[in-house]
Amino acid sequence: MSELTLHYDEVAARLARAAAEDGRSADEVRLLAVSKTFPAEMIRELYEHGVRLFGESRAPELAEKAAALPADIEWHFIGRLQANKVRKVVQLAGVIHSVDTPELLARIDRIAGEEGRRPVVLLEANVSGEESKAGVPVGELEAFARQAASLPNVDFQGFMTMAPFDAEPFRIAAIFELLKLTRDELEGKLNRQLPILSMGMSGDFEIAARHGSTLVRVGSLIFGAR
Repeated sequence: MSELTLHYDEVAARLARAAAEDGRSADEVRLLAVSKTFPAEMIRELYEHGVRLFGESRAPELAEKAAALPADIEWHFIGRLQANKVRKVVQLAGVIHSVDTPELLARIDRIAGEEGRRPVVLLEANVSGEESKAGVPVGELEAFARQAASLPNVDFQGFMTMAPFDAEPFRIAAIFELLKLTRDELEGKLNRQLPILSMGMSGDFEIAARHGSTLVRVGSLIFGAR
C-alpha cells in the first residue's frame, strides 16, 4: 500500500469512528478527496484504490483532469464559482457545493437547462458570520432555499459551510449544529428531503461528523501539504 492510499484509509477510519460517535454508520458520512492542485496521477492512484469522489476548485483544472481520468469519477466543484466558468462546471461536475448567491443559482439553472444537465447544488451558508466567508446568512437561507427548490434544472439537495480555521472546537461544533438544525427546519417548511450537509475539512472533519455532516471535504491529510 502506498503512502497516499494509507493516508486515505487513515482518514476514512477516523471518519468512521467519528460517525459512530454520532450514532451513524461509516457510509452515512461520505469522504470527498479534495484533489485541487494535485496531479492527475495521484487521483488515478486513489481511483485504483476504489475512490470515486474527488473535489476541485478551478474550472480549467477540473476540465483537464476530467479529460484525463475515468468517466465514472464523481466530480464535486467546491471553489468560488465565477459566472464565466459556470458552463464548464455544469458540463463536468455532478455536485456544485459553492452556490453562494441567488444570481449564481439562477445562472446555473439556466445554463444547466441549455446543456441538458441537472447538477446537484448545495447552497453555501455563512453560519459563522465572518465577513471573509462567502455564503448566505442563516436568516436568509429560507428564501434562498425556496428559490433553489423552485428551479427545474438543478437538484437542490442541501447546504455547505466552512467553520473558522482558528476557532475553538466547541465553537466549530456549534456552527455545524446550527446548520444541521436549520436544515431540519427547512425540510419541514419546504416539504422535501435535503440529505446533504457538506461540513468539515482536514482540521475539523471529525467534529463535523459528530454534528450532522454527511459529506466531509479532506485534502491535505490525504494528499499532503500544498
